[in-house]
Amino acid sequence: MLSPELKKLRHHAREIFLAGLSAVDPEKAVLRALQREGNMLSVAQESFDLSQFRRVFVLGAGKAAIAMAAAVETCLSDRLTQGLIVTKDGDRHRLKQCQVLEAGHPVPDARGEHAARQMLQLAESAQMNDLVICLISGGGSALLPLPAGDITLADEQRVTELLLGHGVTIHEMNTVRKHLSLIKGGQLARAIYPATLVTLILSDVIGDPVDIIASGPTVPDPSKFSDAERVLTLYGVWPKLPHGVRDYITAGCRGHAPETPKPNDPMFAKNYTHVVGCNSDALLACEMHALSLGYNTMILTNRVQGEARDIGRFYAALLHNLADCGRPIESPACVLAGGETTVTLRNPGGKGGRNQEMALSVALDIDGLPNCVFLSAGTDGIDGPTDAAGAFADGWTIARARTHGMRFFSSYLRDNDSYAFFQQLGDHFITGPTGTNVMDVQILLVE
Repeated sequence: MLSPELKKLRHHAREIFLAGLSAVDPEKAVLRALQREGNMLSVAQESFDLSQFRRVFVLGAGKAAIAMAAAVETCLSDRLTQGLIVTKDGDRHRLKQCQVLEAGHPVPDARGEHAARQMLQLAESAQMNDLVICLISGGGSALLPLPAGDITLADEQRVTELLLGHGVTIHEMNTVRKHLSLIKGGQLARAIYPATLVTLILSDVIGDPVDIIASGPTVPDPSKFSDAERVLTLYGVWPKLPHGVRDYITAGCRGHAPETPKPNDPMFAKNYTHVVGCNSDALLACEMHALSLGYNTMILTNRVQGEARDIGRFYAALLHNLADCGRPIESPACVLAGGETTVTLRNPGGKGGRNQEMALSVALDIDGLPNCVFLSAGTDGIDGPTDAAGAFADGWTIARARTHGMRFFSSYLRDNDSYAFFQQLGDHFITGPTGTNVMDVQILLVE
């Protein structure tokens, strides 16, 4: 049973998180970015005369693609010629003018390959006097598998599974993906050229690097085949790769397979890119709401990365510091952070996600610490292969686990089984799929 104080702190943590979520609503973000007066369309600092374009196409992929496309339909309904949006399996929303296709995530599937091929064909149909608006958000990379050379979809699935299980960063993951694909790493832009291309991006990557988000299908790719080979070797997966993948990467390193388009390529002369929302936007909204609730508030960073359980131990130490000596800010205190951690799988039979694993790590290290709550959750509402966005932890989490008959608490962390731990306590944070994705948010409250 939670004390009234902990109930209040949890309620505040939920409120603060949802305030951040509202700030990165994809539809609102795109509507803020697109301004139209008659035939004049403004996108950030660029202006386009719609009367100069014969056709207008919309292409999109990612967890937020449907909401982003709905905004484009609102703004350009009378000018849209055709649209194709690829979204995560299970998203039942539909659009008025754009076709919606579902595909597998995080492991790509045959539906995604079919959708990618259909998107590439539509892109290739664009001509010099056409405008193509591309909508990119987190998840787009897995949703658009289109293997290059003799690589098969099964090969690409195997590579994804290997890398996911070795705790690679999204930069490393997508460096590899770009060099196994016919659509990633600027190759969708190559198909669209010579049409005018506007890309709107909802960022799910630390630092908002447009070439990494969804593997940068419409922007120049600074990475090379040798970088992909280095990642695969560094994590020890090279010997485990399918032969077709090894052969293709090797051929690319020797100059026998085509590289992705690079910066300064003339095909990007009419290519305009704008990030419409990111983790910083969510954290700023969280900060404003926490201040309105009376908390002394600080944003620690929007660049959290590393092993989830290790970051959890750091947050636990910070909670102790806040409670014991009022540093770095005095109570009532709210410390906010964001980013994206990784999990190295030690037990393939475990169930959880990076946010739940982090929360469990925190819980183990703050056992008995009063008047504090920790929440870590994914802004997409999905933490790993579970129905939870994340989980709560507090100073009495472990004590409640004891009353539920649980023992050997650290084994849940050791076995990557954080979902089972929090399920028994009812301490999951569940939002359902949110339709947006700007990585994760952590909220530390001390009173």
